[in-house]
Amino acid sequence: MLRPGALRLRGLLLRGSPGRPSSTGRREGQEIPPSPQEWKDTAETVIIGGGCVGVSLAYHLAKAGMKDVVLLEKSELTAGSTWHAAGLTTYFHPGINLKKIHYDSIKLYEKLEEETGQVVGFHQPGSIRLATTPVRVDEFKYQMTRTNWHATEQYIIEPEKIQELFPLLNMNKILAGLYNPGDGHIDPYSMTMALAAGARKYGALLKYPAPVTSLKPRPDGTWDVETPQGSVRANRIVNAAGFWAREVGKMIGLEHPLIPVQHQYVVTSTIPEVKALKRELPVLRDLEGSYYLRQERDGLLFGPYESQEKMKLQASWVTHGVPPGFGKELFESDLDRITDHLEAAMEMVPVLKKADIINIVNGPITYSPDILPMVGPHQGVRNYWVAVGFGYGIIHAGGVGKYLSDWILHGEPPFDLIELDPNRYGKWTTAQYTEAKARESYGFNNIVGYPKEERFAGRPTQRVSGLYKTLASKCSMGFHAGWEQPHWFYKPGQDTQYRPSFCRTNWFEPVGSEYKQVMQRVGVIDLSPFGKFNIKGQDSIRLLDHLFANVIPKVGFTNISHMLTPKGRVYAELTVSHQSPGEFLLITGSGSELHDLRWIEEAAVRGGYNVEIRNITDDLGVLGVAGPYARCVLQKLTSEDLSDDVFKFLQTKTLKMSDIPVTAIRISYTGELGWELYHRREDSAALYELIMNAGQEEGIDNFGTYALNALRLEKAFRAWGSEMNCDTNPLEAGLEYFVKLNKPADFVGKQALRQIKTEGLKRRLVCLTLATEDVDPEGNESIWYKGKVVGNTTSGCYSYSIQKSLAFAYVPVELSDVGQQVEVELLGKNYTATIIQEPLVLTEPARTRLQKDGRK
Repeated sequence: MLRPGALRLRGLLLRGSPGRPSSTGRREGQEIPPSPQEWKDTAETVIIGGGCVGVSLAYHLAKAGMKDVVLLEKSELTAGSTWHAAGLTTYFHPGINLKKIHYDSIKLYEKLEEETGQVVGFHQPGSIRLATTPVRVDEFKYQMTRTNWHATEQYIIEPEKIQELFPLLNMNKILAGLYNPGDGHIDPYSMTMALAAGARKYGALLKYPAPVTSLKPRPDGTWDVETPQGSVRANRIVNAAGFWAREVGKMIGLEHPLIPVQHQYVVTSTIPEVKALKRELPVLRDLEGSYYLRQERDGLLFGPYESQEKMKLQASWVTHGVPPGFGKELFESDLDRITDHLEAAMEMVPVLKKADIINIVNGPITYSPDILPMVGPHQGVRNYWVAVGFGYGIIHAGGVGKYLSDWILHGEPPFDLIELDPNRYGKWTTAQYTEAKARESYGFNNIVGYPKEERFAGRPTQRVSGLYKTLASKCSMGFHAGWEQPHWFYKPGQDTQYRPSFCRTNWFEPVGSEYKQVMQRVGVIDLSPFGKFNIKGQDSIRLLDHLFANVIPKVGFTNISHMLTPKGRVYAELTVSHQSPGEFLLITGSGSELHDLRWIEEAAVRGGYNVEIRNITDDLGVLGVAGPYARCVLQKLTSEDLSDDVFKFLQTKTLKMSDIPVTAIRISYTGELGWELYHRREDSAALYELIMNAGQEEGIDNFGTYALNALRLEKAFRAWGSEMNCDTNPLEAGLEYFVKLNKPADFVGKQALRQIKTEGLKRRLVCLTLATEDVDPEGNESIWYKGKVVGNTTSGCYSYSIQKSLAFAYVPVELSDVGQQVEVELLGKNYTATIIQEPLVLTEPARTRLQKDGRK
């Protein structure tokens, strides 16, 4: 029987009128209006947005000693998404680098109250992720090996321990739990006010209401930031404007790929069984039910993530803008969207069936296409930084504030976090793509996270190679910076479905065939997603000599070069081809395109170099042809002599394949005889057909990036983002051959590298082999020695030549000798691994050299 003024929803009683928009009421610890501070006409950094992220950055910059930090908020602090957030905090993240952000956030929140004198309402009862299927248990094992080499405390616990920690659970389906003891929740409002108090204490100016009305770049790289209260000239600006970030971006002609999502949670009144508990319940995450549940006073707070079919985007805000004045308002609740999740929660936690709901919150949170925020400097706009797209702003705020502060103050990122690089998106990221991916990302919040995961919404984008139509029906495509690129090819009768797994799956045998194709015959691969830059001008050689640790190649030749940070870490790896005097073709990986371009452009401006830099990534297609018969096939198509003595390894020439103009570089990431053929994108299909027809007698066939990875690992070729990144220096990564400390130019990072070399290395990259059952390393697994974690893998695969697993790993120098045995943790089991002399397989140029030496 319904009581007056209440609605019953399948066992849950709702009080009040949940359908009406509402504004937040006064919270305990509400901010006292700050004492007036004088307006500043100039600032080192202007932060736009007074949510938890913007205020955290102001706090960290000011605390680190930056003078003239100004934060401008259009209405009041926490307006937008911060004030209504559920406030969850967790050490867990399925990725690697974001674990550090979560860790830094929690460590900050633990001491914030003591430092500022402001109550923050931080609870740390721990959290449990529930596994109710065997594949979830495998996922937990997979996540454990990716966590053990971090500082995060995390365990797999048995059902008995789960029930002890959360006695209100129905244990019928529970197989295991992933437990993080330090997890919990914090009051977002109080936390932000504490950060604001800290920011003011250290000298930052927080002004509100002060809506930014105009952003004007100046020739010297500074900005005029205009508000109704006056203007500020800033050395840099940081867009931290939450769901207003798109409007701020539009002021300077940028379309940030962001979209607001409606997220609902409900709060119950007192539940007697909860009130009777002697300690606070851990935060619960039922992954199959796709919801979180935590204690809120003597009741419970329940928040679901609906499927992509049921969830709701606020797409009108993208097309028409955020309604003027929207700040601390909510959307109408829609309980029909979350009914399935409520029922799952009531089955898992039966006391919910008789609970009264006293509050429903349905507020906007901002999503990027891949659910991850966009953090860092933006390519193409000087001194414009972003900290936007936070679907989980509370747990990210503290760590991101510290991360950005360190980067701004020291000129380089404190650690690798390329997955948050705002430059991972480009012109191909349309509003339609953003909407499709955000819908998918929200709905997939709690799906099983497999290695080599692919998600298919919004694909393909406009960024397809000239071969897409030719190859799409023959292979499994992977998504790379907007491009579609073949991962592996299937033959008639083979399983063509996308079947992700923690073990070897349906692509294992086909990839083995592609490996043999390249090793024994000749294969073709579409490499069009490479980032490609043309650099020329009177200072081009000086610029590149300053940027790269390697020497500049002679005209007509190519080399592998690395851009280092001032502290001597590997910011990027590129192929540098000197095409004509002072004109260069630079090639980088697809995921690094704008990341690397920004670094080059900023160095050119900072040093006053007279150069022209063009991004020609979308103009050129690339085909790789590799294998013992590669020369034989290509020689049929050109009058250019491709013999070893005439077209040497690492040489580059402009020639014609039939009548198609091509820039050919004798290089191959396979380590086999091969060329990369750069050509007009519109010529890709015709060039591919020419090559395939010419190679019929040699048994030519396609190969994809999975086989390429196996081939490069056997040759001990490093990969940027795995073996080297902003966490590693080139000496420990085994890149000494490419670093010329004795070259005259004072390249970026040179002095730091000399210091590192003098002090000696603490760890080294080594190559390991190990015998497993049907699981292979893929990178980021824990390395054990005598019961302790001593390092981590960086990448790995199955070696089709020795029929064992192969991996790169960082280990302490004292454990880096050939023959040393360690253990690699895979799916909850430790496998004995042996360090080998690299490479496992000699490259084709090395084999040719040995053959020539043997004939002398």
